Amino acid sequence: MRTAICFLLCLLLLCGCRQQVSVSRYGMVTGIKPEKIACYKALHAAVWPGVVKTIEACHIRNYSIYLKEIDGRYFLFSYFEYTGSNFETDMKKMAADSVTRRWWKETAPTQIPLPDAAAAGQTWSGMKEVMHLP
Repeated sequence: MRTAICFLLCLLLLCGCRQQVSVSRYGMVTGIKPEKIACYKALHAAVWPGVVKTIEACHIRNYSIYLKEIDGRYFLFSYFEYTGSNFETDMKKMAADSVTRRWWKETAPTQIPLPDAAAAGQTWSGMKEVMHLP
């Protein structure tokens, strides 16, 4: 009897009775000043713990930033997954965090927003997903 109960519990866990998490993927791009690349890399080599805590609290995971030179101009490309239920609310929560705001004051002078982001008072421009292999 005990073995049967254990078997049923394991079956329930393996068959997806766990809560499914919805994931939205985001890609973003911004420019970076060539003379500020070393500074940007140094900042991100030791991201402040408070910034990491806020990112996680705002339901962001698998956050990566890549650097690429294209025709003599430098760009940062970021990717992250969002697992929350209200992206706008979580982004407002992030923007209200004092540690994150101080972090942005450090990183903003290194970046060159693309025209669409600059027109909206933003730093990063969103990209549309074209393909995804799960």
